[in-house]
Amino acid sequence: MSDPGRLTIDVSHGPDGDTASSLWGGLSKHLIASFYPVSKASNGVWSKPDAAATVKAPLTEASMEVALNWHSPFENMGAEAKAPMLAAMLQSGAIAPVAQALVTGAPAGGVVAGLAEGAQSALSGMQGRTGITKLNSTQVFSGMPPAKLQVTVLLRAWSDPLREVETPFNQLMDWALPMMLSPDDPLAMAIKCLAKGVTGGFGSFADAAKGAVDVLMPSKAPVCVAMRYKGRIYSPLVIEAITDPIGSNVDASGRYVEKLFSMTLCTLTAIDRQDWAGMATSL
Repeated sequence: MSDPGRLTIDVSHGPDGDTASSLWGGLSKHLIASFYPVSKASNGVWSKPDAAATVKAPLTEASMEVALNWHSPFENMGAEAKAPMLAAMLQSGAIAPVAQALVTGAPAGGVVAGLAEGAQSALSGMQGRTGITKLNSTQVFSGMPPAKLQVTVLLRAWSDPLREVETPFNQLMDWALPMMLSPDDPLAMAIKCLAKGVTGGFGSFADAAKGAVDVLMPSKAPVCVAMRYKGRIYSPLVIEAITDPIGSNVDASGRYVEKLFSMTLCTLTAIDRQDWAGMATSL
């Protein structure tokens, strides 16, 4: 039986794929994050493929940001938006001297004087008033981007830098990068596909369809991943950014003995309350 307080290097092999991780004795499993690729099945469920690798590492920092877009579409309905300068003069009382001048210059007892006095009274009543209401300040929900996770991953070697640091990091980088970028020019590929079709090179309709796909979208996008951390599974995610601290310490053979790097992961789509509830799992 192994000593539970002793450092163990988990590099297991089996039907669930390879697991590369450096574990600290006594460190809670809830502080260890697991990263693994996921694919979408025909029933719409995202799951880990058979024989897929898993990378485990502690996170020194982790945060999740959910940005919700709210805006006020009725803000421009008030007088302040239509005539901002006039509204400001009415609210501050700066227009009162104009009304006073009209009253002073009008003949006493005349119709003009009465109108001027009424205008002065109305303008004086507007002082300290505003056209802003609860209606034109009401916000409406206008959508949201995918949730964003910012994590800082720690990889540290105790006995084998290749397995404990470089292999896990290279695996994360593999998942972040496109699976394949076509080196061919799209126009040249289109000409080749057209020539093959003219000469009868396609044996079936399926072959022709595949040739069209290869012309229109010749490259392969990165894979989606999942992160299991502190009792929750965040899936599916895409690795939006990953840093490589190439100035980290190395051993005598040039192997990295430690890497502390950040990753930005995003959910594939925006999430709702059902998605949030579905992230919870039992460890």
